[in-house]
Amino acid sequence: MSLFRLFVVGVSLLSATAAASAEDTDHSLLAYAVAVNGWFGIYLGKGLILTASHVVGQAVLKAPKVTVAGQDLPAKVVKQDTFERTDLALLAIDDERLPTSLRLRRVPLCAARPWPGEDVVTVTPAETVHSHVMSPQGLPVEVKRFDTIIGDVARTGNSGSGVFDAQKKCLLGIMSRKLSQVRTTAGSKQTYDIAKYFVPASVIAQFLPAESRLSLKQ
Repeated sequence: MSLFRLFVVGVSLLSATAAASAEDTDHSLLAYAVAVNGWFGIYLGKGLILTASHVVGQAVLKAPKVTVAGQDLPAKVVKQDTFERTDLALLAIDDERLPTSLRLRRVPLCAARPWPGEDVVTVTPAETVHSHVMSPQGLPVEVKRFDTIIGDVARTGNSGSGVFDAQKKCLLGIMSRKLSQVRTTAGSKQTYDIAKYFVPASVIAQFLPAESRLSLKQ
């Protein structure tokens, strides 16, 4: 075999190894994915689950149904904001019923603000999907205020799913809603999904109660 062919084979093997490693680290994020009322959430650690507020609904009327690590567990609402404000809800479960491997985990919040073009991974209990952060420039005026958005609307996780930085594996945000645009074609109006908004880590950090932030750092 020539030196050139040996070089090509070596590069191919390194590329395959790197791809497999990236896929393994993406797969590890599945441990944090939680089902909440048929939608999604992220297990932060210390028995705390973060999801979108509208996923929980009116918890005073009906306790949220949570499935973690294949177990249906009772949950209580620690804090909940409105859909119009942050659209975040923090739930608590008894972590003594979780596998030790999950009880020891903590989800770090990303310190840096999302930037256009950033590679991200959306996480649900079923799968991880790569996407990218979009720029709000060019969006309709009515949705431009949502400046932390991703593309790939049809493939990525819906309400309550986690958005992770693809390299650092820190939590970049929680999926909140689809953003749509009404277009008129040949006299007919059609609604098109153009992006998804996620609540960024900076807002999540302010939303979390001080005692919860301290608990997660321990």
